[in-house]
Amino acid sequence: MTVTRRLLWVGGAVYPLANVARVYTFVLRPRRKEAVLQWLRRTAVTLLAALGFTLFGAIAEALTRGESGFGGVLPFVWIAAVAALVWFAADMLAVVTASSHFTLGVETNGQSTALATGAPAQLEEAVHRIAYAIEHPDTELRLTVEQLSISNPSNYYFGDTVNMYGGNGNVGMRSA
Repeated sequence: MTVTRRLLWVGGAVYPLANVARVYTFVLRPRRKEAVLQWLRRTAVTLLAALGFTLFGAIAEALTRGESGFGGVLPFVWIAAVAALVWFAADMLAVVTASSHFTLGVETNGQSTALATGAPAQLEEAVHRIAYAIEHPDTELRLTVEQLSISNPSNYYFGDTVNMYGGNGNVGMRSA
């Protein structure tokens, strides 16, 4: 991570210091609870669908006295269901076994966010040094941080958590 006169370089990305809205540290945590709940929902839907096909096949065989030909499809349905369940379990385990990361976040006025990881003390110092560079445009500095590599950003909590109680249509403004 490098700061030159008016630019912040994070790896190959460049952010104008004037557009940096916030520099902060936080713990990037995987969405473990949501992953388990999603796995339960997917498993329930898959098993219900497979059981529905099996029930439909049994009724079709009984009504046509074994001439419907639907019985040959049932093994494929159950093989596909088992394969889907294995896929869902692997997807859940990837999130459940993922580790948390102490992270430095740099947000801009737009939608861009840069993330880096490292030792907590090092990242806290980086926040102060970048803030100083924003206030003093002639400052130049070079920081060594670790690159943060995550497979699927939707598996992690980003940013602040806000709890709102009561009311309808909350838009973040206080009425007079």
